[in-house]
Amino acid sequence: MDLMKSIAVAASGLRSQSGRMRVISENIANADSGPERPGAEPYRRKVPSFQRHMDRGLDAQLVALGKVQRDPSPFKTKHEPGNPAANANGDVQMPNVNPLVEMVDMREAQRSYEANLNLISSTRRMIQRTIDILRA
Repeated sequence: MDLMKSIAVAASGLRSQSGRMRVISENIANADSGPERPGAEPYRRKVPSFQRHMDRGLDAQLVALGKVQRDPSPFKTKHEPGNPAANANGDVQMPNVNPLVEMVDMREAQRSYEANLNLISSTRRMIQRTIDILRA
């Protein structure tokens, strides 16, 4: 097994999960942000995707953050008659972001990031041991 290839694959996973965490963080930050004016839409949740591609130089499948799409699910409504963005009934559309779902997604991305980081650390230790054996 090519050790440098395993590091490259894990590094692509690190970059992808880092991008995923960035998108999730943006969702969490905007979970309570309402529309700016009446009739305007609030923040719409973003959903990251992944794509794989072949690195011909390494002869390995790598992963990358793909297109970030908007979640088409309906907005939540909140009854706030005093809000300037409220409609005639006093309802305000709120973002379709569920902070609990985002936190679970963040935890999953974090664990995947840690797994890729552990793979890189293990590979580096194997390379170092091989160098130590060759020196002896």
